[in-house]
Amino acid sequence: MSLQQQPQRTCIGCRTVVDQNQLTRWVLRAKDGKSVLVPDPTRSLAGRGAWLHPNPECAQRAVQRGAFARSFRANVDVSSLVAERRAKERTQPGKPAFTNVQPESGSEI
Repeated sequence: MSLQQQPQRTCIGCRTVVDQNQLTRWVLRAKDGKSVLVPDPTRSLAGRGAWLHPNPECAQRAVQRGAFARSFRANVDVSSLVAERRAKERTQPGKPAFTNVQPESGSEI
C-alpha cells in the first residue's frame, strides 16, 4: 500500500513549505472598486491564490512584508484580514476581554 503525497504549498507569512491541508487559501474579489481578500476554505474559487497558516503571526508577517500584493501582483486591501485578526485576538479563550478590570476587594491577594 502506497501513501499518497499531499500537494505542497508555501505560507506567504513564514515562508515554510508544508502540505496544503495545513494552510488556508486566500483569493481576491472585487468589492466597491477594491480588491478584497476572501478566504477559500473549499479551494474551489477561481483565480490566483495565496496560502497562509491560520494563525495571527503569519498573517501579521504577510501584511507587514506586503506578501499579498506580491502574490497577487496587484494592490490588495488587507483591512478585512487585519479586522479578522483583531476580532480573534479579542475573543481568544484564556485572555481577558478587558485589560482595565479592577479587583473587587483586597482579598484576591
